[in-house]
Amino acid sequence: MKRNTLNSLLVITLLIALAGCKTKKTTVVPPPVVKAPVVNAKKLENLKLLKGKDLPYNTLSLKGKANLDMNGNTNSVTMNVRMQKDQKIWVSFTAIAGIEVARALITPDSLLVRNNWQSVSLRKPFSYIYNFTSKQLTFKMLQSLLAGNTIDELMNENAELELNGGLFTLNGDKGSLAYGVLFNTFLKTATLQLNDVKAGQALKVEYSDYQDVTGALFPSVIKLNSMSGKKKINIAFDFSKIERNLPLEFPFTVPKRFEAIN
Repeated sequence: MKRNTLNSLLVITLLIALAGCKTKKTTVVPPPVVKAPVVNAKKLENLKLLKGKDLPYNTLSLKGKANLDMNGNTNSVTMNVRMQKDQKIWVSFTAIAGIEVARALITPDSLLVRNNWQSVSLRKPFSYIYNFTSKQLTFKMLQSLLAGNTIDELMNENAELELNGGLFTLNGDKGSLAYGVLFNTFLKTATLQLNDVKAGQALKVEYSDYQDVTGALFPSVIKLNSMSGKKKINIAFDFSKIERNLPLEFPFTVPKRFEAIN
């Protein structure tokens, strides 16, 4: 029972990877398509144009709600996500009455999960996430998914970049991973799809309700649909507070009374 519960929390952490502080959102509605936003016909320059719309940050703090559906079982939690670019992703889950039920810390080479509800913990190398995701997934890809930014590994000259109706689409392959990206009129990611047919894994991410975060755009609503074998997971995030480049702490300790499980 402990193992099943911990693994469920782990999956949540991985796919976002993934205490609500309610503040009024300033949602930016994409303008109607008027003119194709092309600088020229060169693929590399258009890729650079799209990449230039990424949210720049050293640290990123996200607070909000997450609704989870795992094979028909639904739950709602409050989330606090903190990221230090290229170094760590820290996630805290709270439930009723603001009680923290789990905490996780992901780095480029490790994964730590603490289940406060059942006093158990897990420590694994980053590669452990391949039990739930494609082996093509890297730490940098995971942080880009959470930030709504383009993924460096996919933005290459070998990919097929097209412009239809004023919207860019990007399609290509990375090893056994096939991917497709649709960009909105802000040149920000609207939909991302990753499919590993060989491994029987697929991930679709939808980004919407973009809001201004000190001069850059961030999608305050993120929906993930994941399938790995017979496991189906749907997660909807609604971030009510988004801050970047503030000093952050990433506290993670495991009390002695916790049982370490494998």
